Amino acid sequence: MGILESLANALSALLANKLRSILTMLGVIIGVGAIITTTSIGEGAKADITERIQTLGANILAVRPGQDRFRGRSSADTRKSLTVKDIAALQERGKSFDYVTPEVSKRAQVKYLNKNTNTTIVGTSPEYLVTANFTVENGRFFTDNDIRYRQRFCVLGKTVVDNLFGETDPVGKTVKIRNISFQVLGVMKEKGASGWRNPDDRVFIPYSTAMKRVFGEEYLSSISIQANDDKLLATAETEVTDLLRKQHKIPVNKALDFHVRNQAEFMETLEESTQTFTNMILGIAVVSLIVGGIGIMNIMLVSVTERTKEIGLRKAVGAQRTDILVQFLVESTTLALVGGIIGIGVGIAGAQMVPSLWGWNTVVSPIYGMLSFIVSALVGIFFGAYPAWKAAKLHPIDALRHE
Repeated sequence: MGILESLANALSALLANKLRSILTMLGVIIGVGAIITTTSIGEGAKADITERIQTLGANILAVRPGQDRFRGRSSADTRKSLTVKDIAALQERGKSFDYVTPEVSKRAQVKYLNKNTNTTIVGTSPEYLVTANFTVENGRFFTDNDIRYRQRFCVLGKTVVDNLFGETDPVGKTVKIRNISFQVLGVMKEKGASGWRNPDDRVFIPYSTAMKRVFGEEYLSSISIQANDDKLLATAETEVTDLLRKQHKIPVNKALDFHVRNQAEFMETLEESTQTFTNMILGIAVVSLIVGGIGIMNIMLVSVTERTKEIGLRKAVGAQRTDILVQFLVESTTLALVGGIIGIGVGIAGAQMVPSLWGWNTVVSPIYGMLSFIVSALVGIFFGAYPAWKAAKLHPIDALRHE
């Protein structure tokens, strides 16, 4: 019996017991579907991270208060240490970097007439447009003079405009942030949501106004710094650390009350976290494939028992052990491959649903589709080998006498 004839018989056996075949393939379908969906989420996250690096630039340093939470140190460190004086010190003494951007941010309610939205309020300076790569599409951004006099001016992200104003031009209108009136100076150019981040859902105000009038804060949330050149990033990181150590009067042998990370390192950490999540789900998918494989083996053993007389008859008319072995291997592999194909379809459908359900970007990779197809075939061969061997070694006379 040729491969094509064995394949035809295998498909006929599948169709003859549709419900049993579907239940048998369920483990493979779930496993392959999970592989496609999770790898799509992982690839989408990597694409978002790459896009963010390209958008912000790899020459950005982020200074945050407290010890480094990414290098095995205390994750409970919530101390506040960055001040406006640090900004002045960095701007005056820094040589390997150009732009220094303070940032203090909290979520708050913003109101316009009878509409309101809960969004992120970012207190910052005009340098934010450079270090965060934002552009004002309509109106203008606030100036250093506005910061000096703690003006109640704001610039809105596109999502905030949509939520509060719809199609109405917000420039010149007055909104309330924590019941404090702010005049809208401009609207930021839309960036678009990136995974769980939405850079358009923000309101920007002078950091002096945010600290003194809105939040009552004395400390900054973070400081962003742009190095003069990508090649000077390590030099800038060292210089920033040394300057702030002196500013905070921290001895060399004492732990810092701040940490400096460059954009590339931060993105690498995010990518590692995403990969860990992907690997965890892939482990679950592998377990599903193994369970599916065991199900295929059980059904093939049942099939061998049900068709013992058929096997004896085929051997009696000249079929070799190899013919029987190939027939059952083709059947188990077909069962796994059909399940794999359905699983790929389920996985692609799941990947397409993720953005609308959770807002995460997904990228379906053909490589993982091919890999899933190959893995399905291997599952069919591996778990079908024992039933096929058991069928092939049956003695024709004993098989014909089987009741």
